[in-house]
Amino acid sequence: MKKLITTLALASLAFTATLHAQTNEPKTELAAKVVKLQQGPELDRLIAQLADGATQELIAKWGPRLEANVAKANQKKASEALNAELKKYADDANQLIGKQVSKVSTDVLVPAYAERFTLEELQQIAAFFESPAIKKYQASSPELGNMFVQKLIEASRADVLSRAKQFDDAALKIVGAPAAAPKASQPAKK
Repeated sequence: MKKLITTLALASLAFTATLHAQTNEPKTELAAKVVKLQQGPELDRLIAQLADGATQELIAKWGPRLEANVAKANQKKASEALNAELKKYADDANQLIGKQVSKVSTDVLVPAYAERFTLEELQQIAAFFESPAIKKYQASSPELGNMFVQKLIEASRADVLSRAKQFDDAALKIVGAPAAAPKASQPAKK
């Protein structure tokens, strides 16, 4: 009797899992569609920002080394060579990050959307992203974003520069003036 109950329980679990998988499949497919539809030009900018962040870390690491380890006479040539390598790195980092978008979207976003939204909600979201107005918005978004950023920089530049001057004054009080360059050795006085 106990074996029969266990067998029935296992069969019931298997049926429930199969039913759950069958009812979730359209939802998962729709979630995947929504994830793909939402990935417009903003995603390309995000990838570029991530690659730029990685590049900035290298600049912060190697810029001071360039100044400290390369003779002044050779710094321009070394800087140009370093910049060429940084450009290659930035392009590669952009491609490497971009290649992971599909996998991470599938592994992370699709299950999250399927879990958080009903089938009807996913259908509404898909219809939203497929609408001509949203497609036009996505196509215009990079240009509009750039216009906004440029105007924001222009509008805040004077205040930010003024605040940077205040910081410089405070830092000077804390750290002191930069050390003077060593003078050429002078003959000892007799």
